[in-house]
Amino acid sequence: MAKLTNEELIEAFKELSIIELSDFVKLFEETFDVTAAAVAVAGPAAGAADAEEEKTEFDVILEAAGDKKIAVIKEVRALTSLGLKEAKDVVDSAPKAVLEGATKEAAEKAKEALEAAGATVTVK
Repeated sequence: MAKLTNEELIEAFKELSIIELSDFVKLFEETFDVTAAAVAVAGPAAGAADAEEEKTEFDVILEAAGDKKIAVIKEVRALTSLGLKEAKDVVDSAPKAVLEGATKEAAEKAKEALEAAGATVTVK
């Protein structure tokens, strides 16, 4: 296989859906026994300083859709701009991350919107 440049890799990633990219990240983490966060901050000075800072990125995890599955799918679509099938797949595969790396405010708003639609949600 020919070695791809960083620019070629970025262009390839731009063509992936959010779900496909999430699946890739999981496979990457499993293959190399790392986390994406560790890869992103890898460097000599990044270790201890980042670990002690206040958390600024949050993941919104859909735990269960509840009784109003259609309303939850609509909220997932609104929050992520996924298509109908992709949003349904996210809801059907709960527990699943709806938003990753969101700000605290965005994560709280997403949680409130999903819970108002009838879903069970956690923010990590």
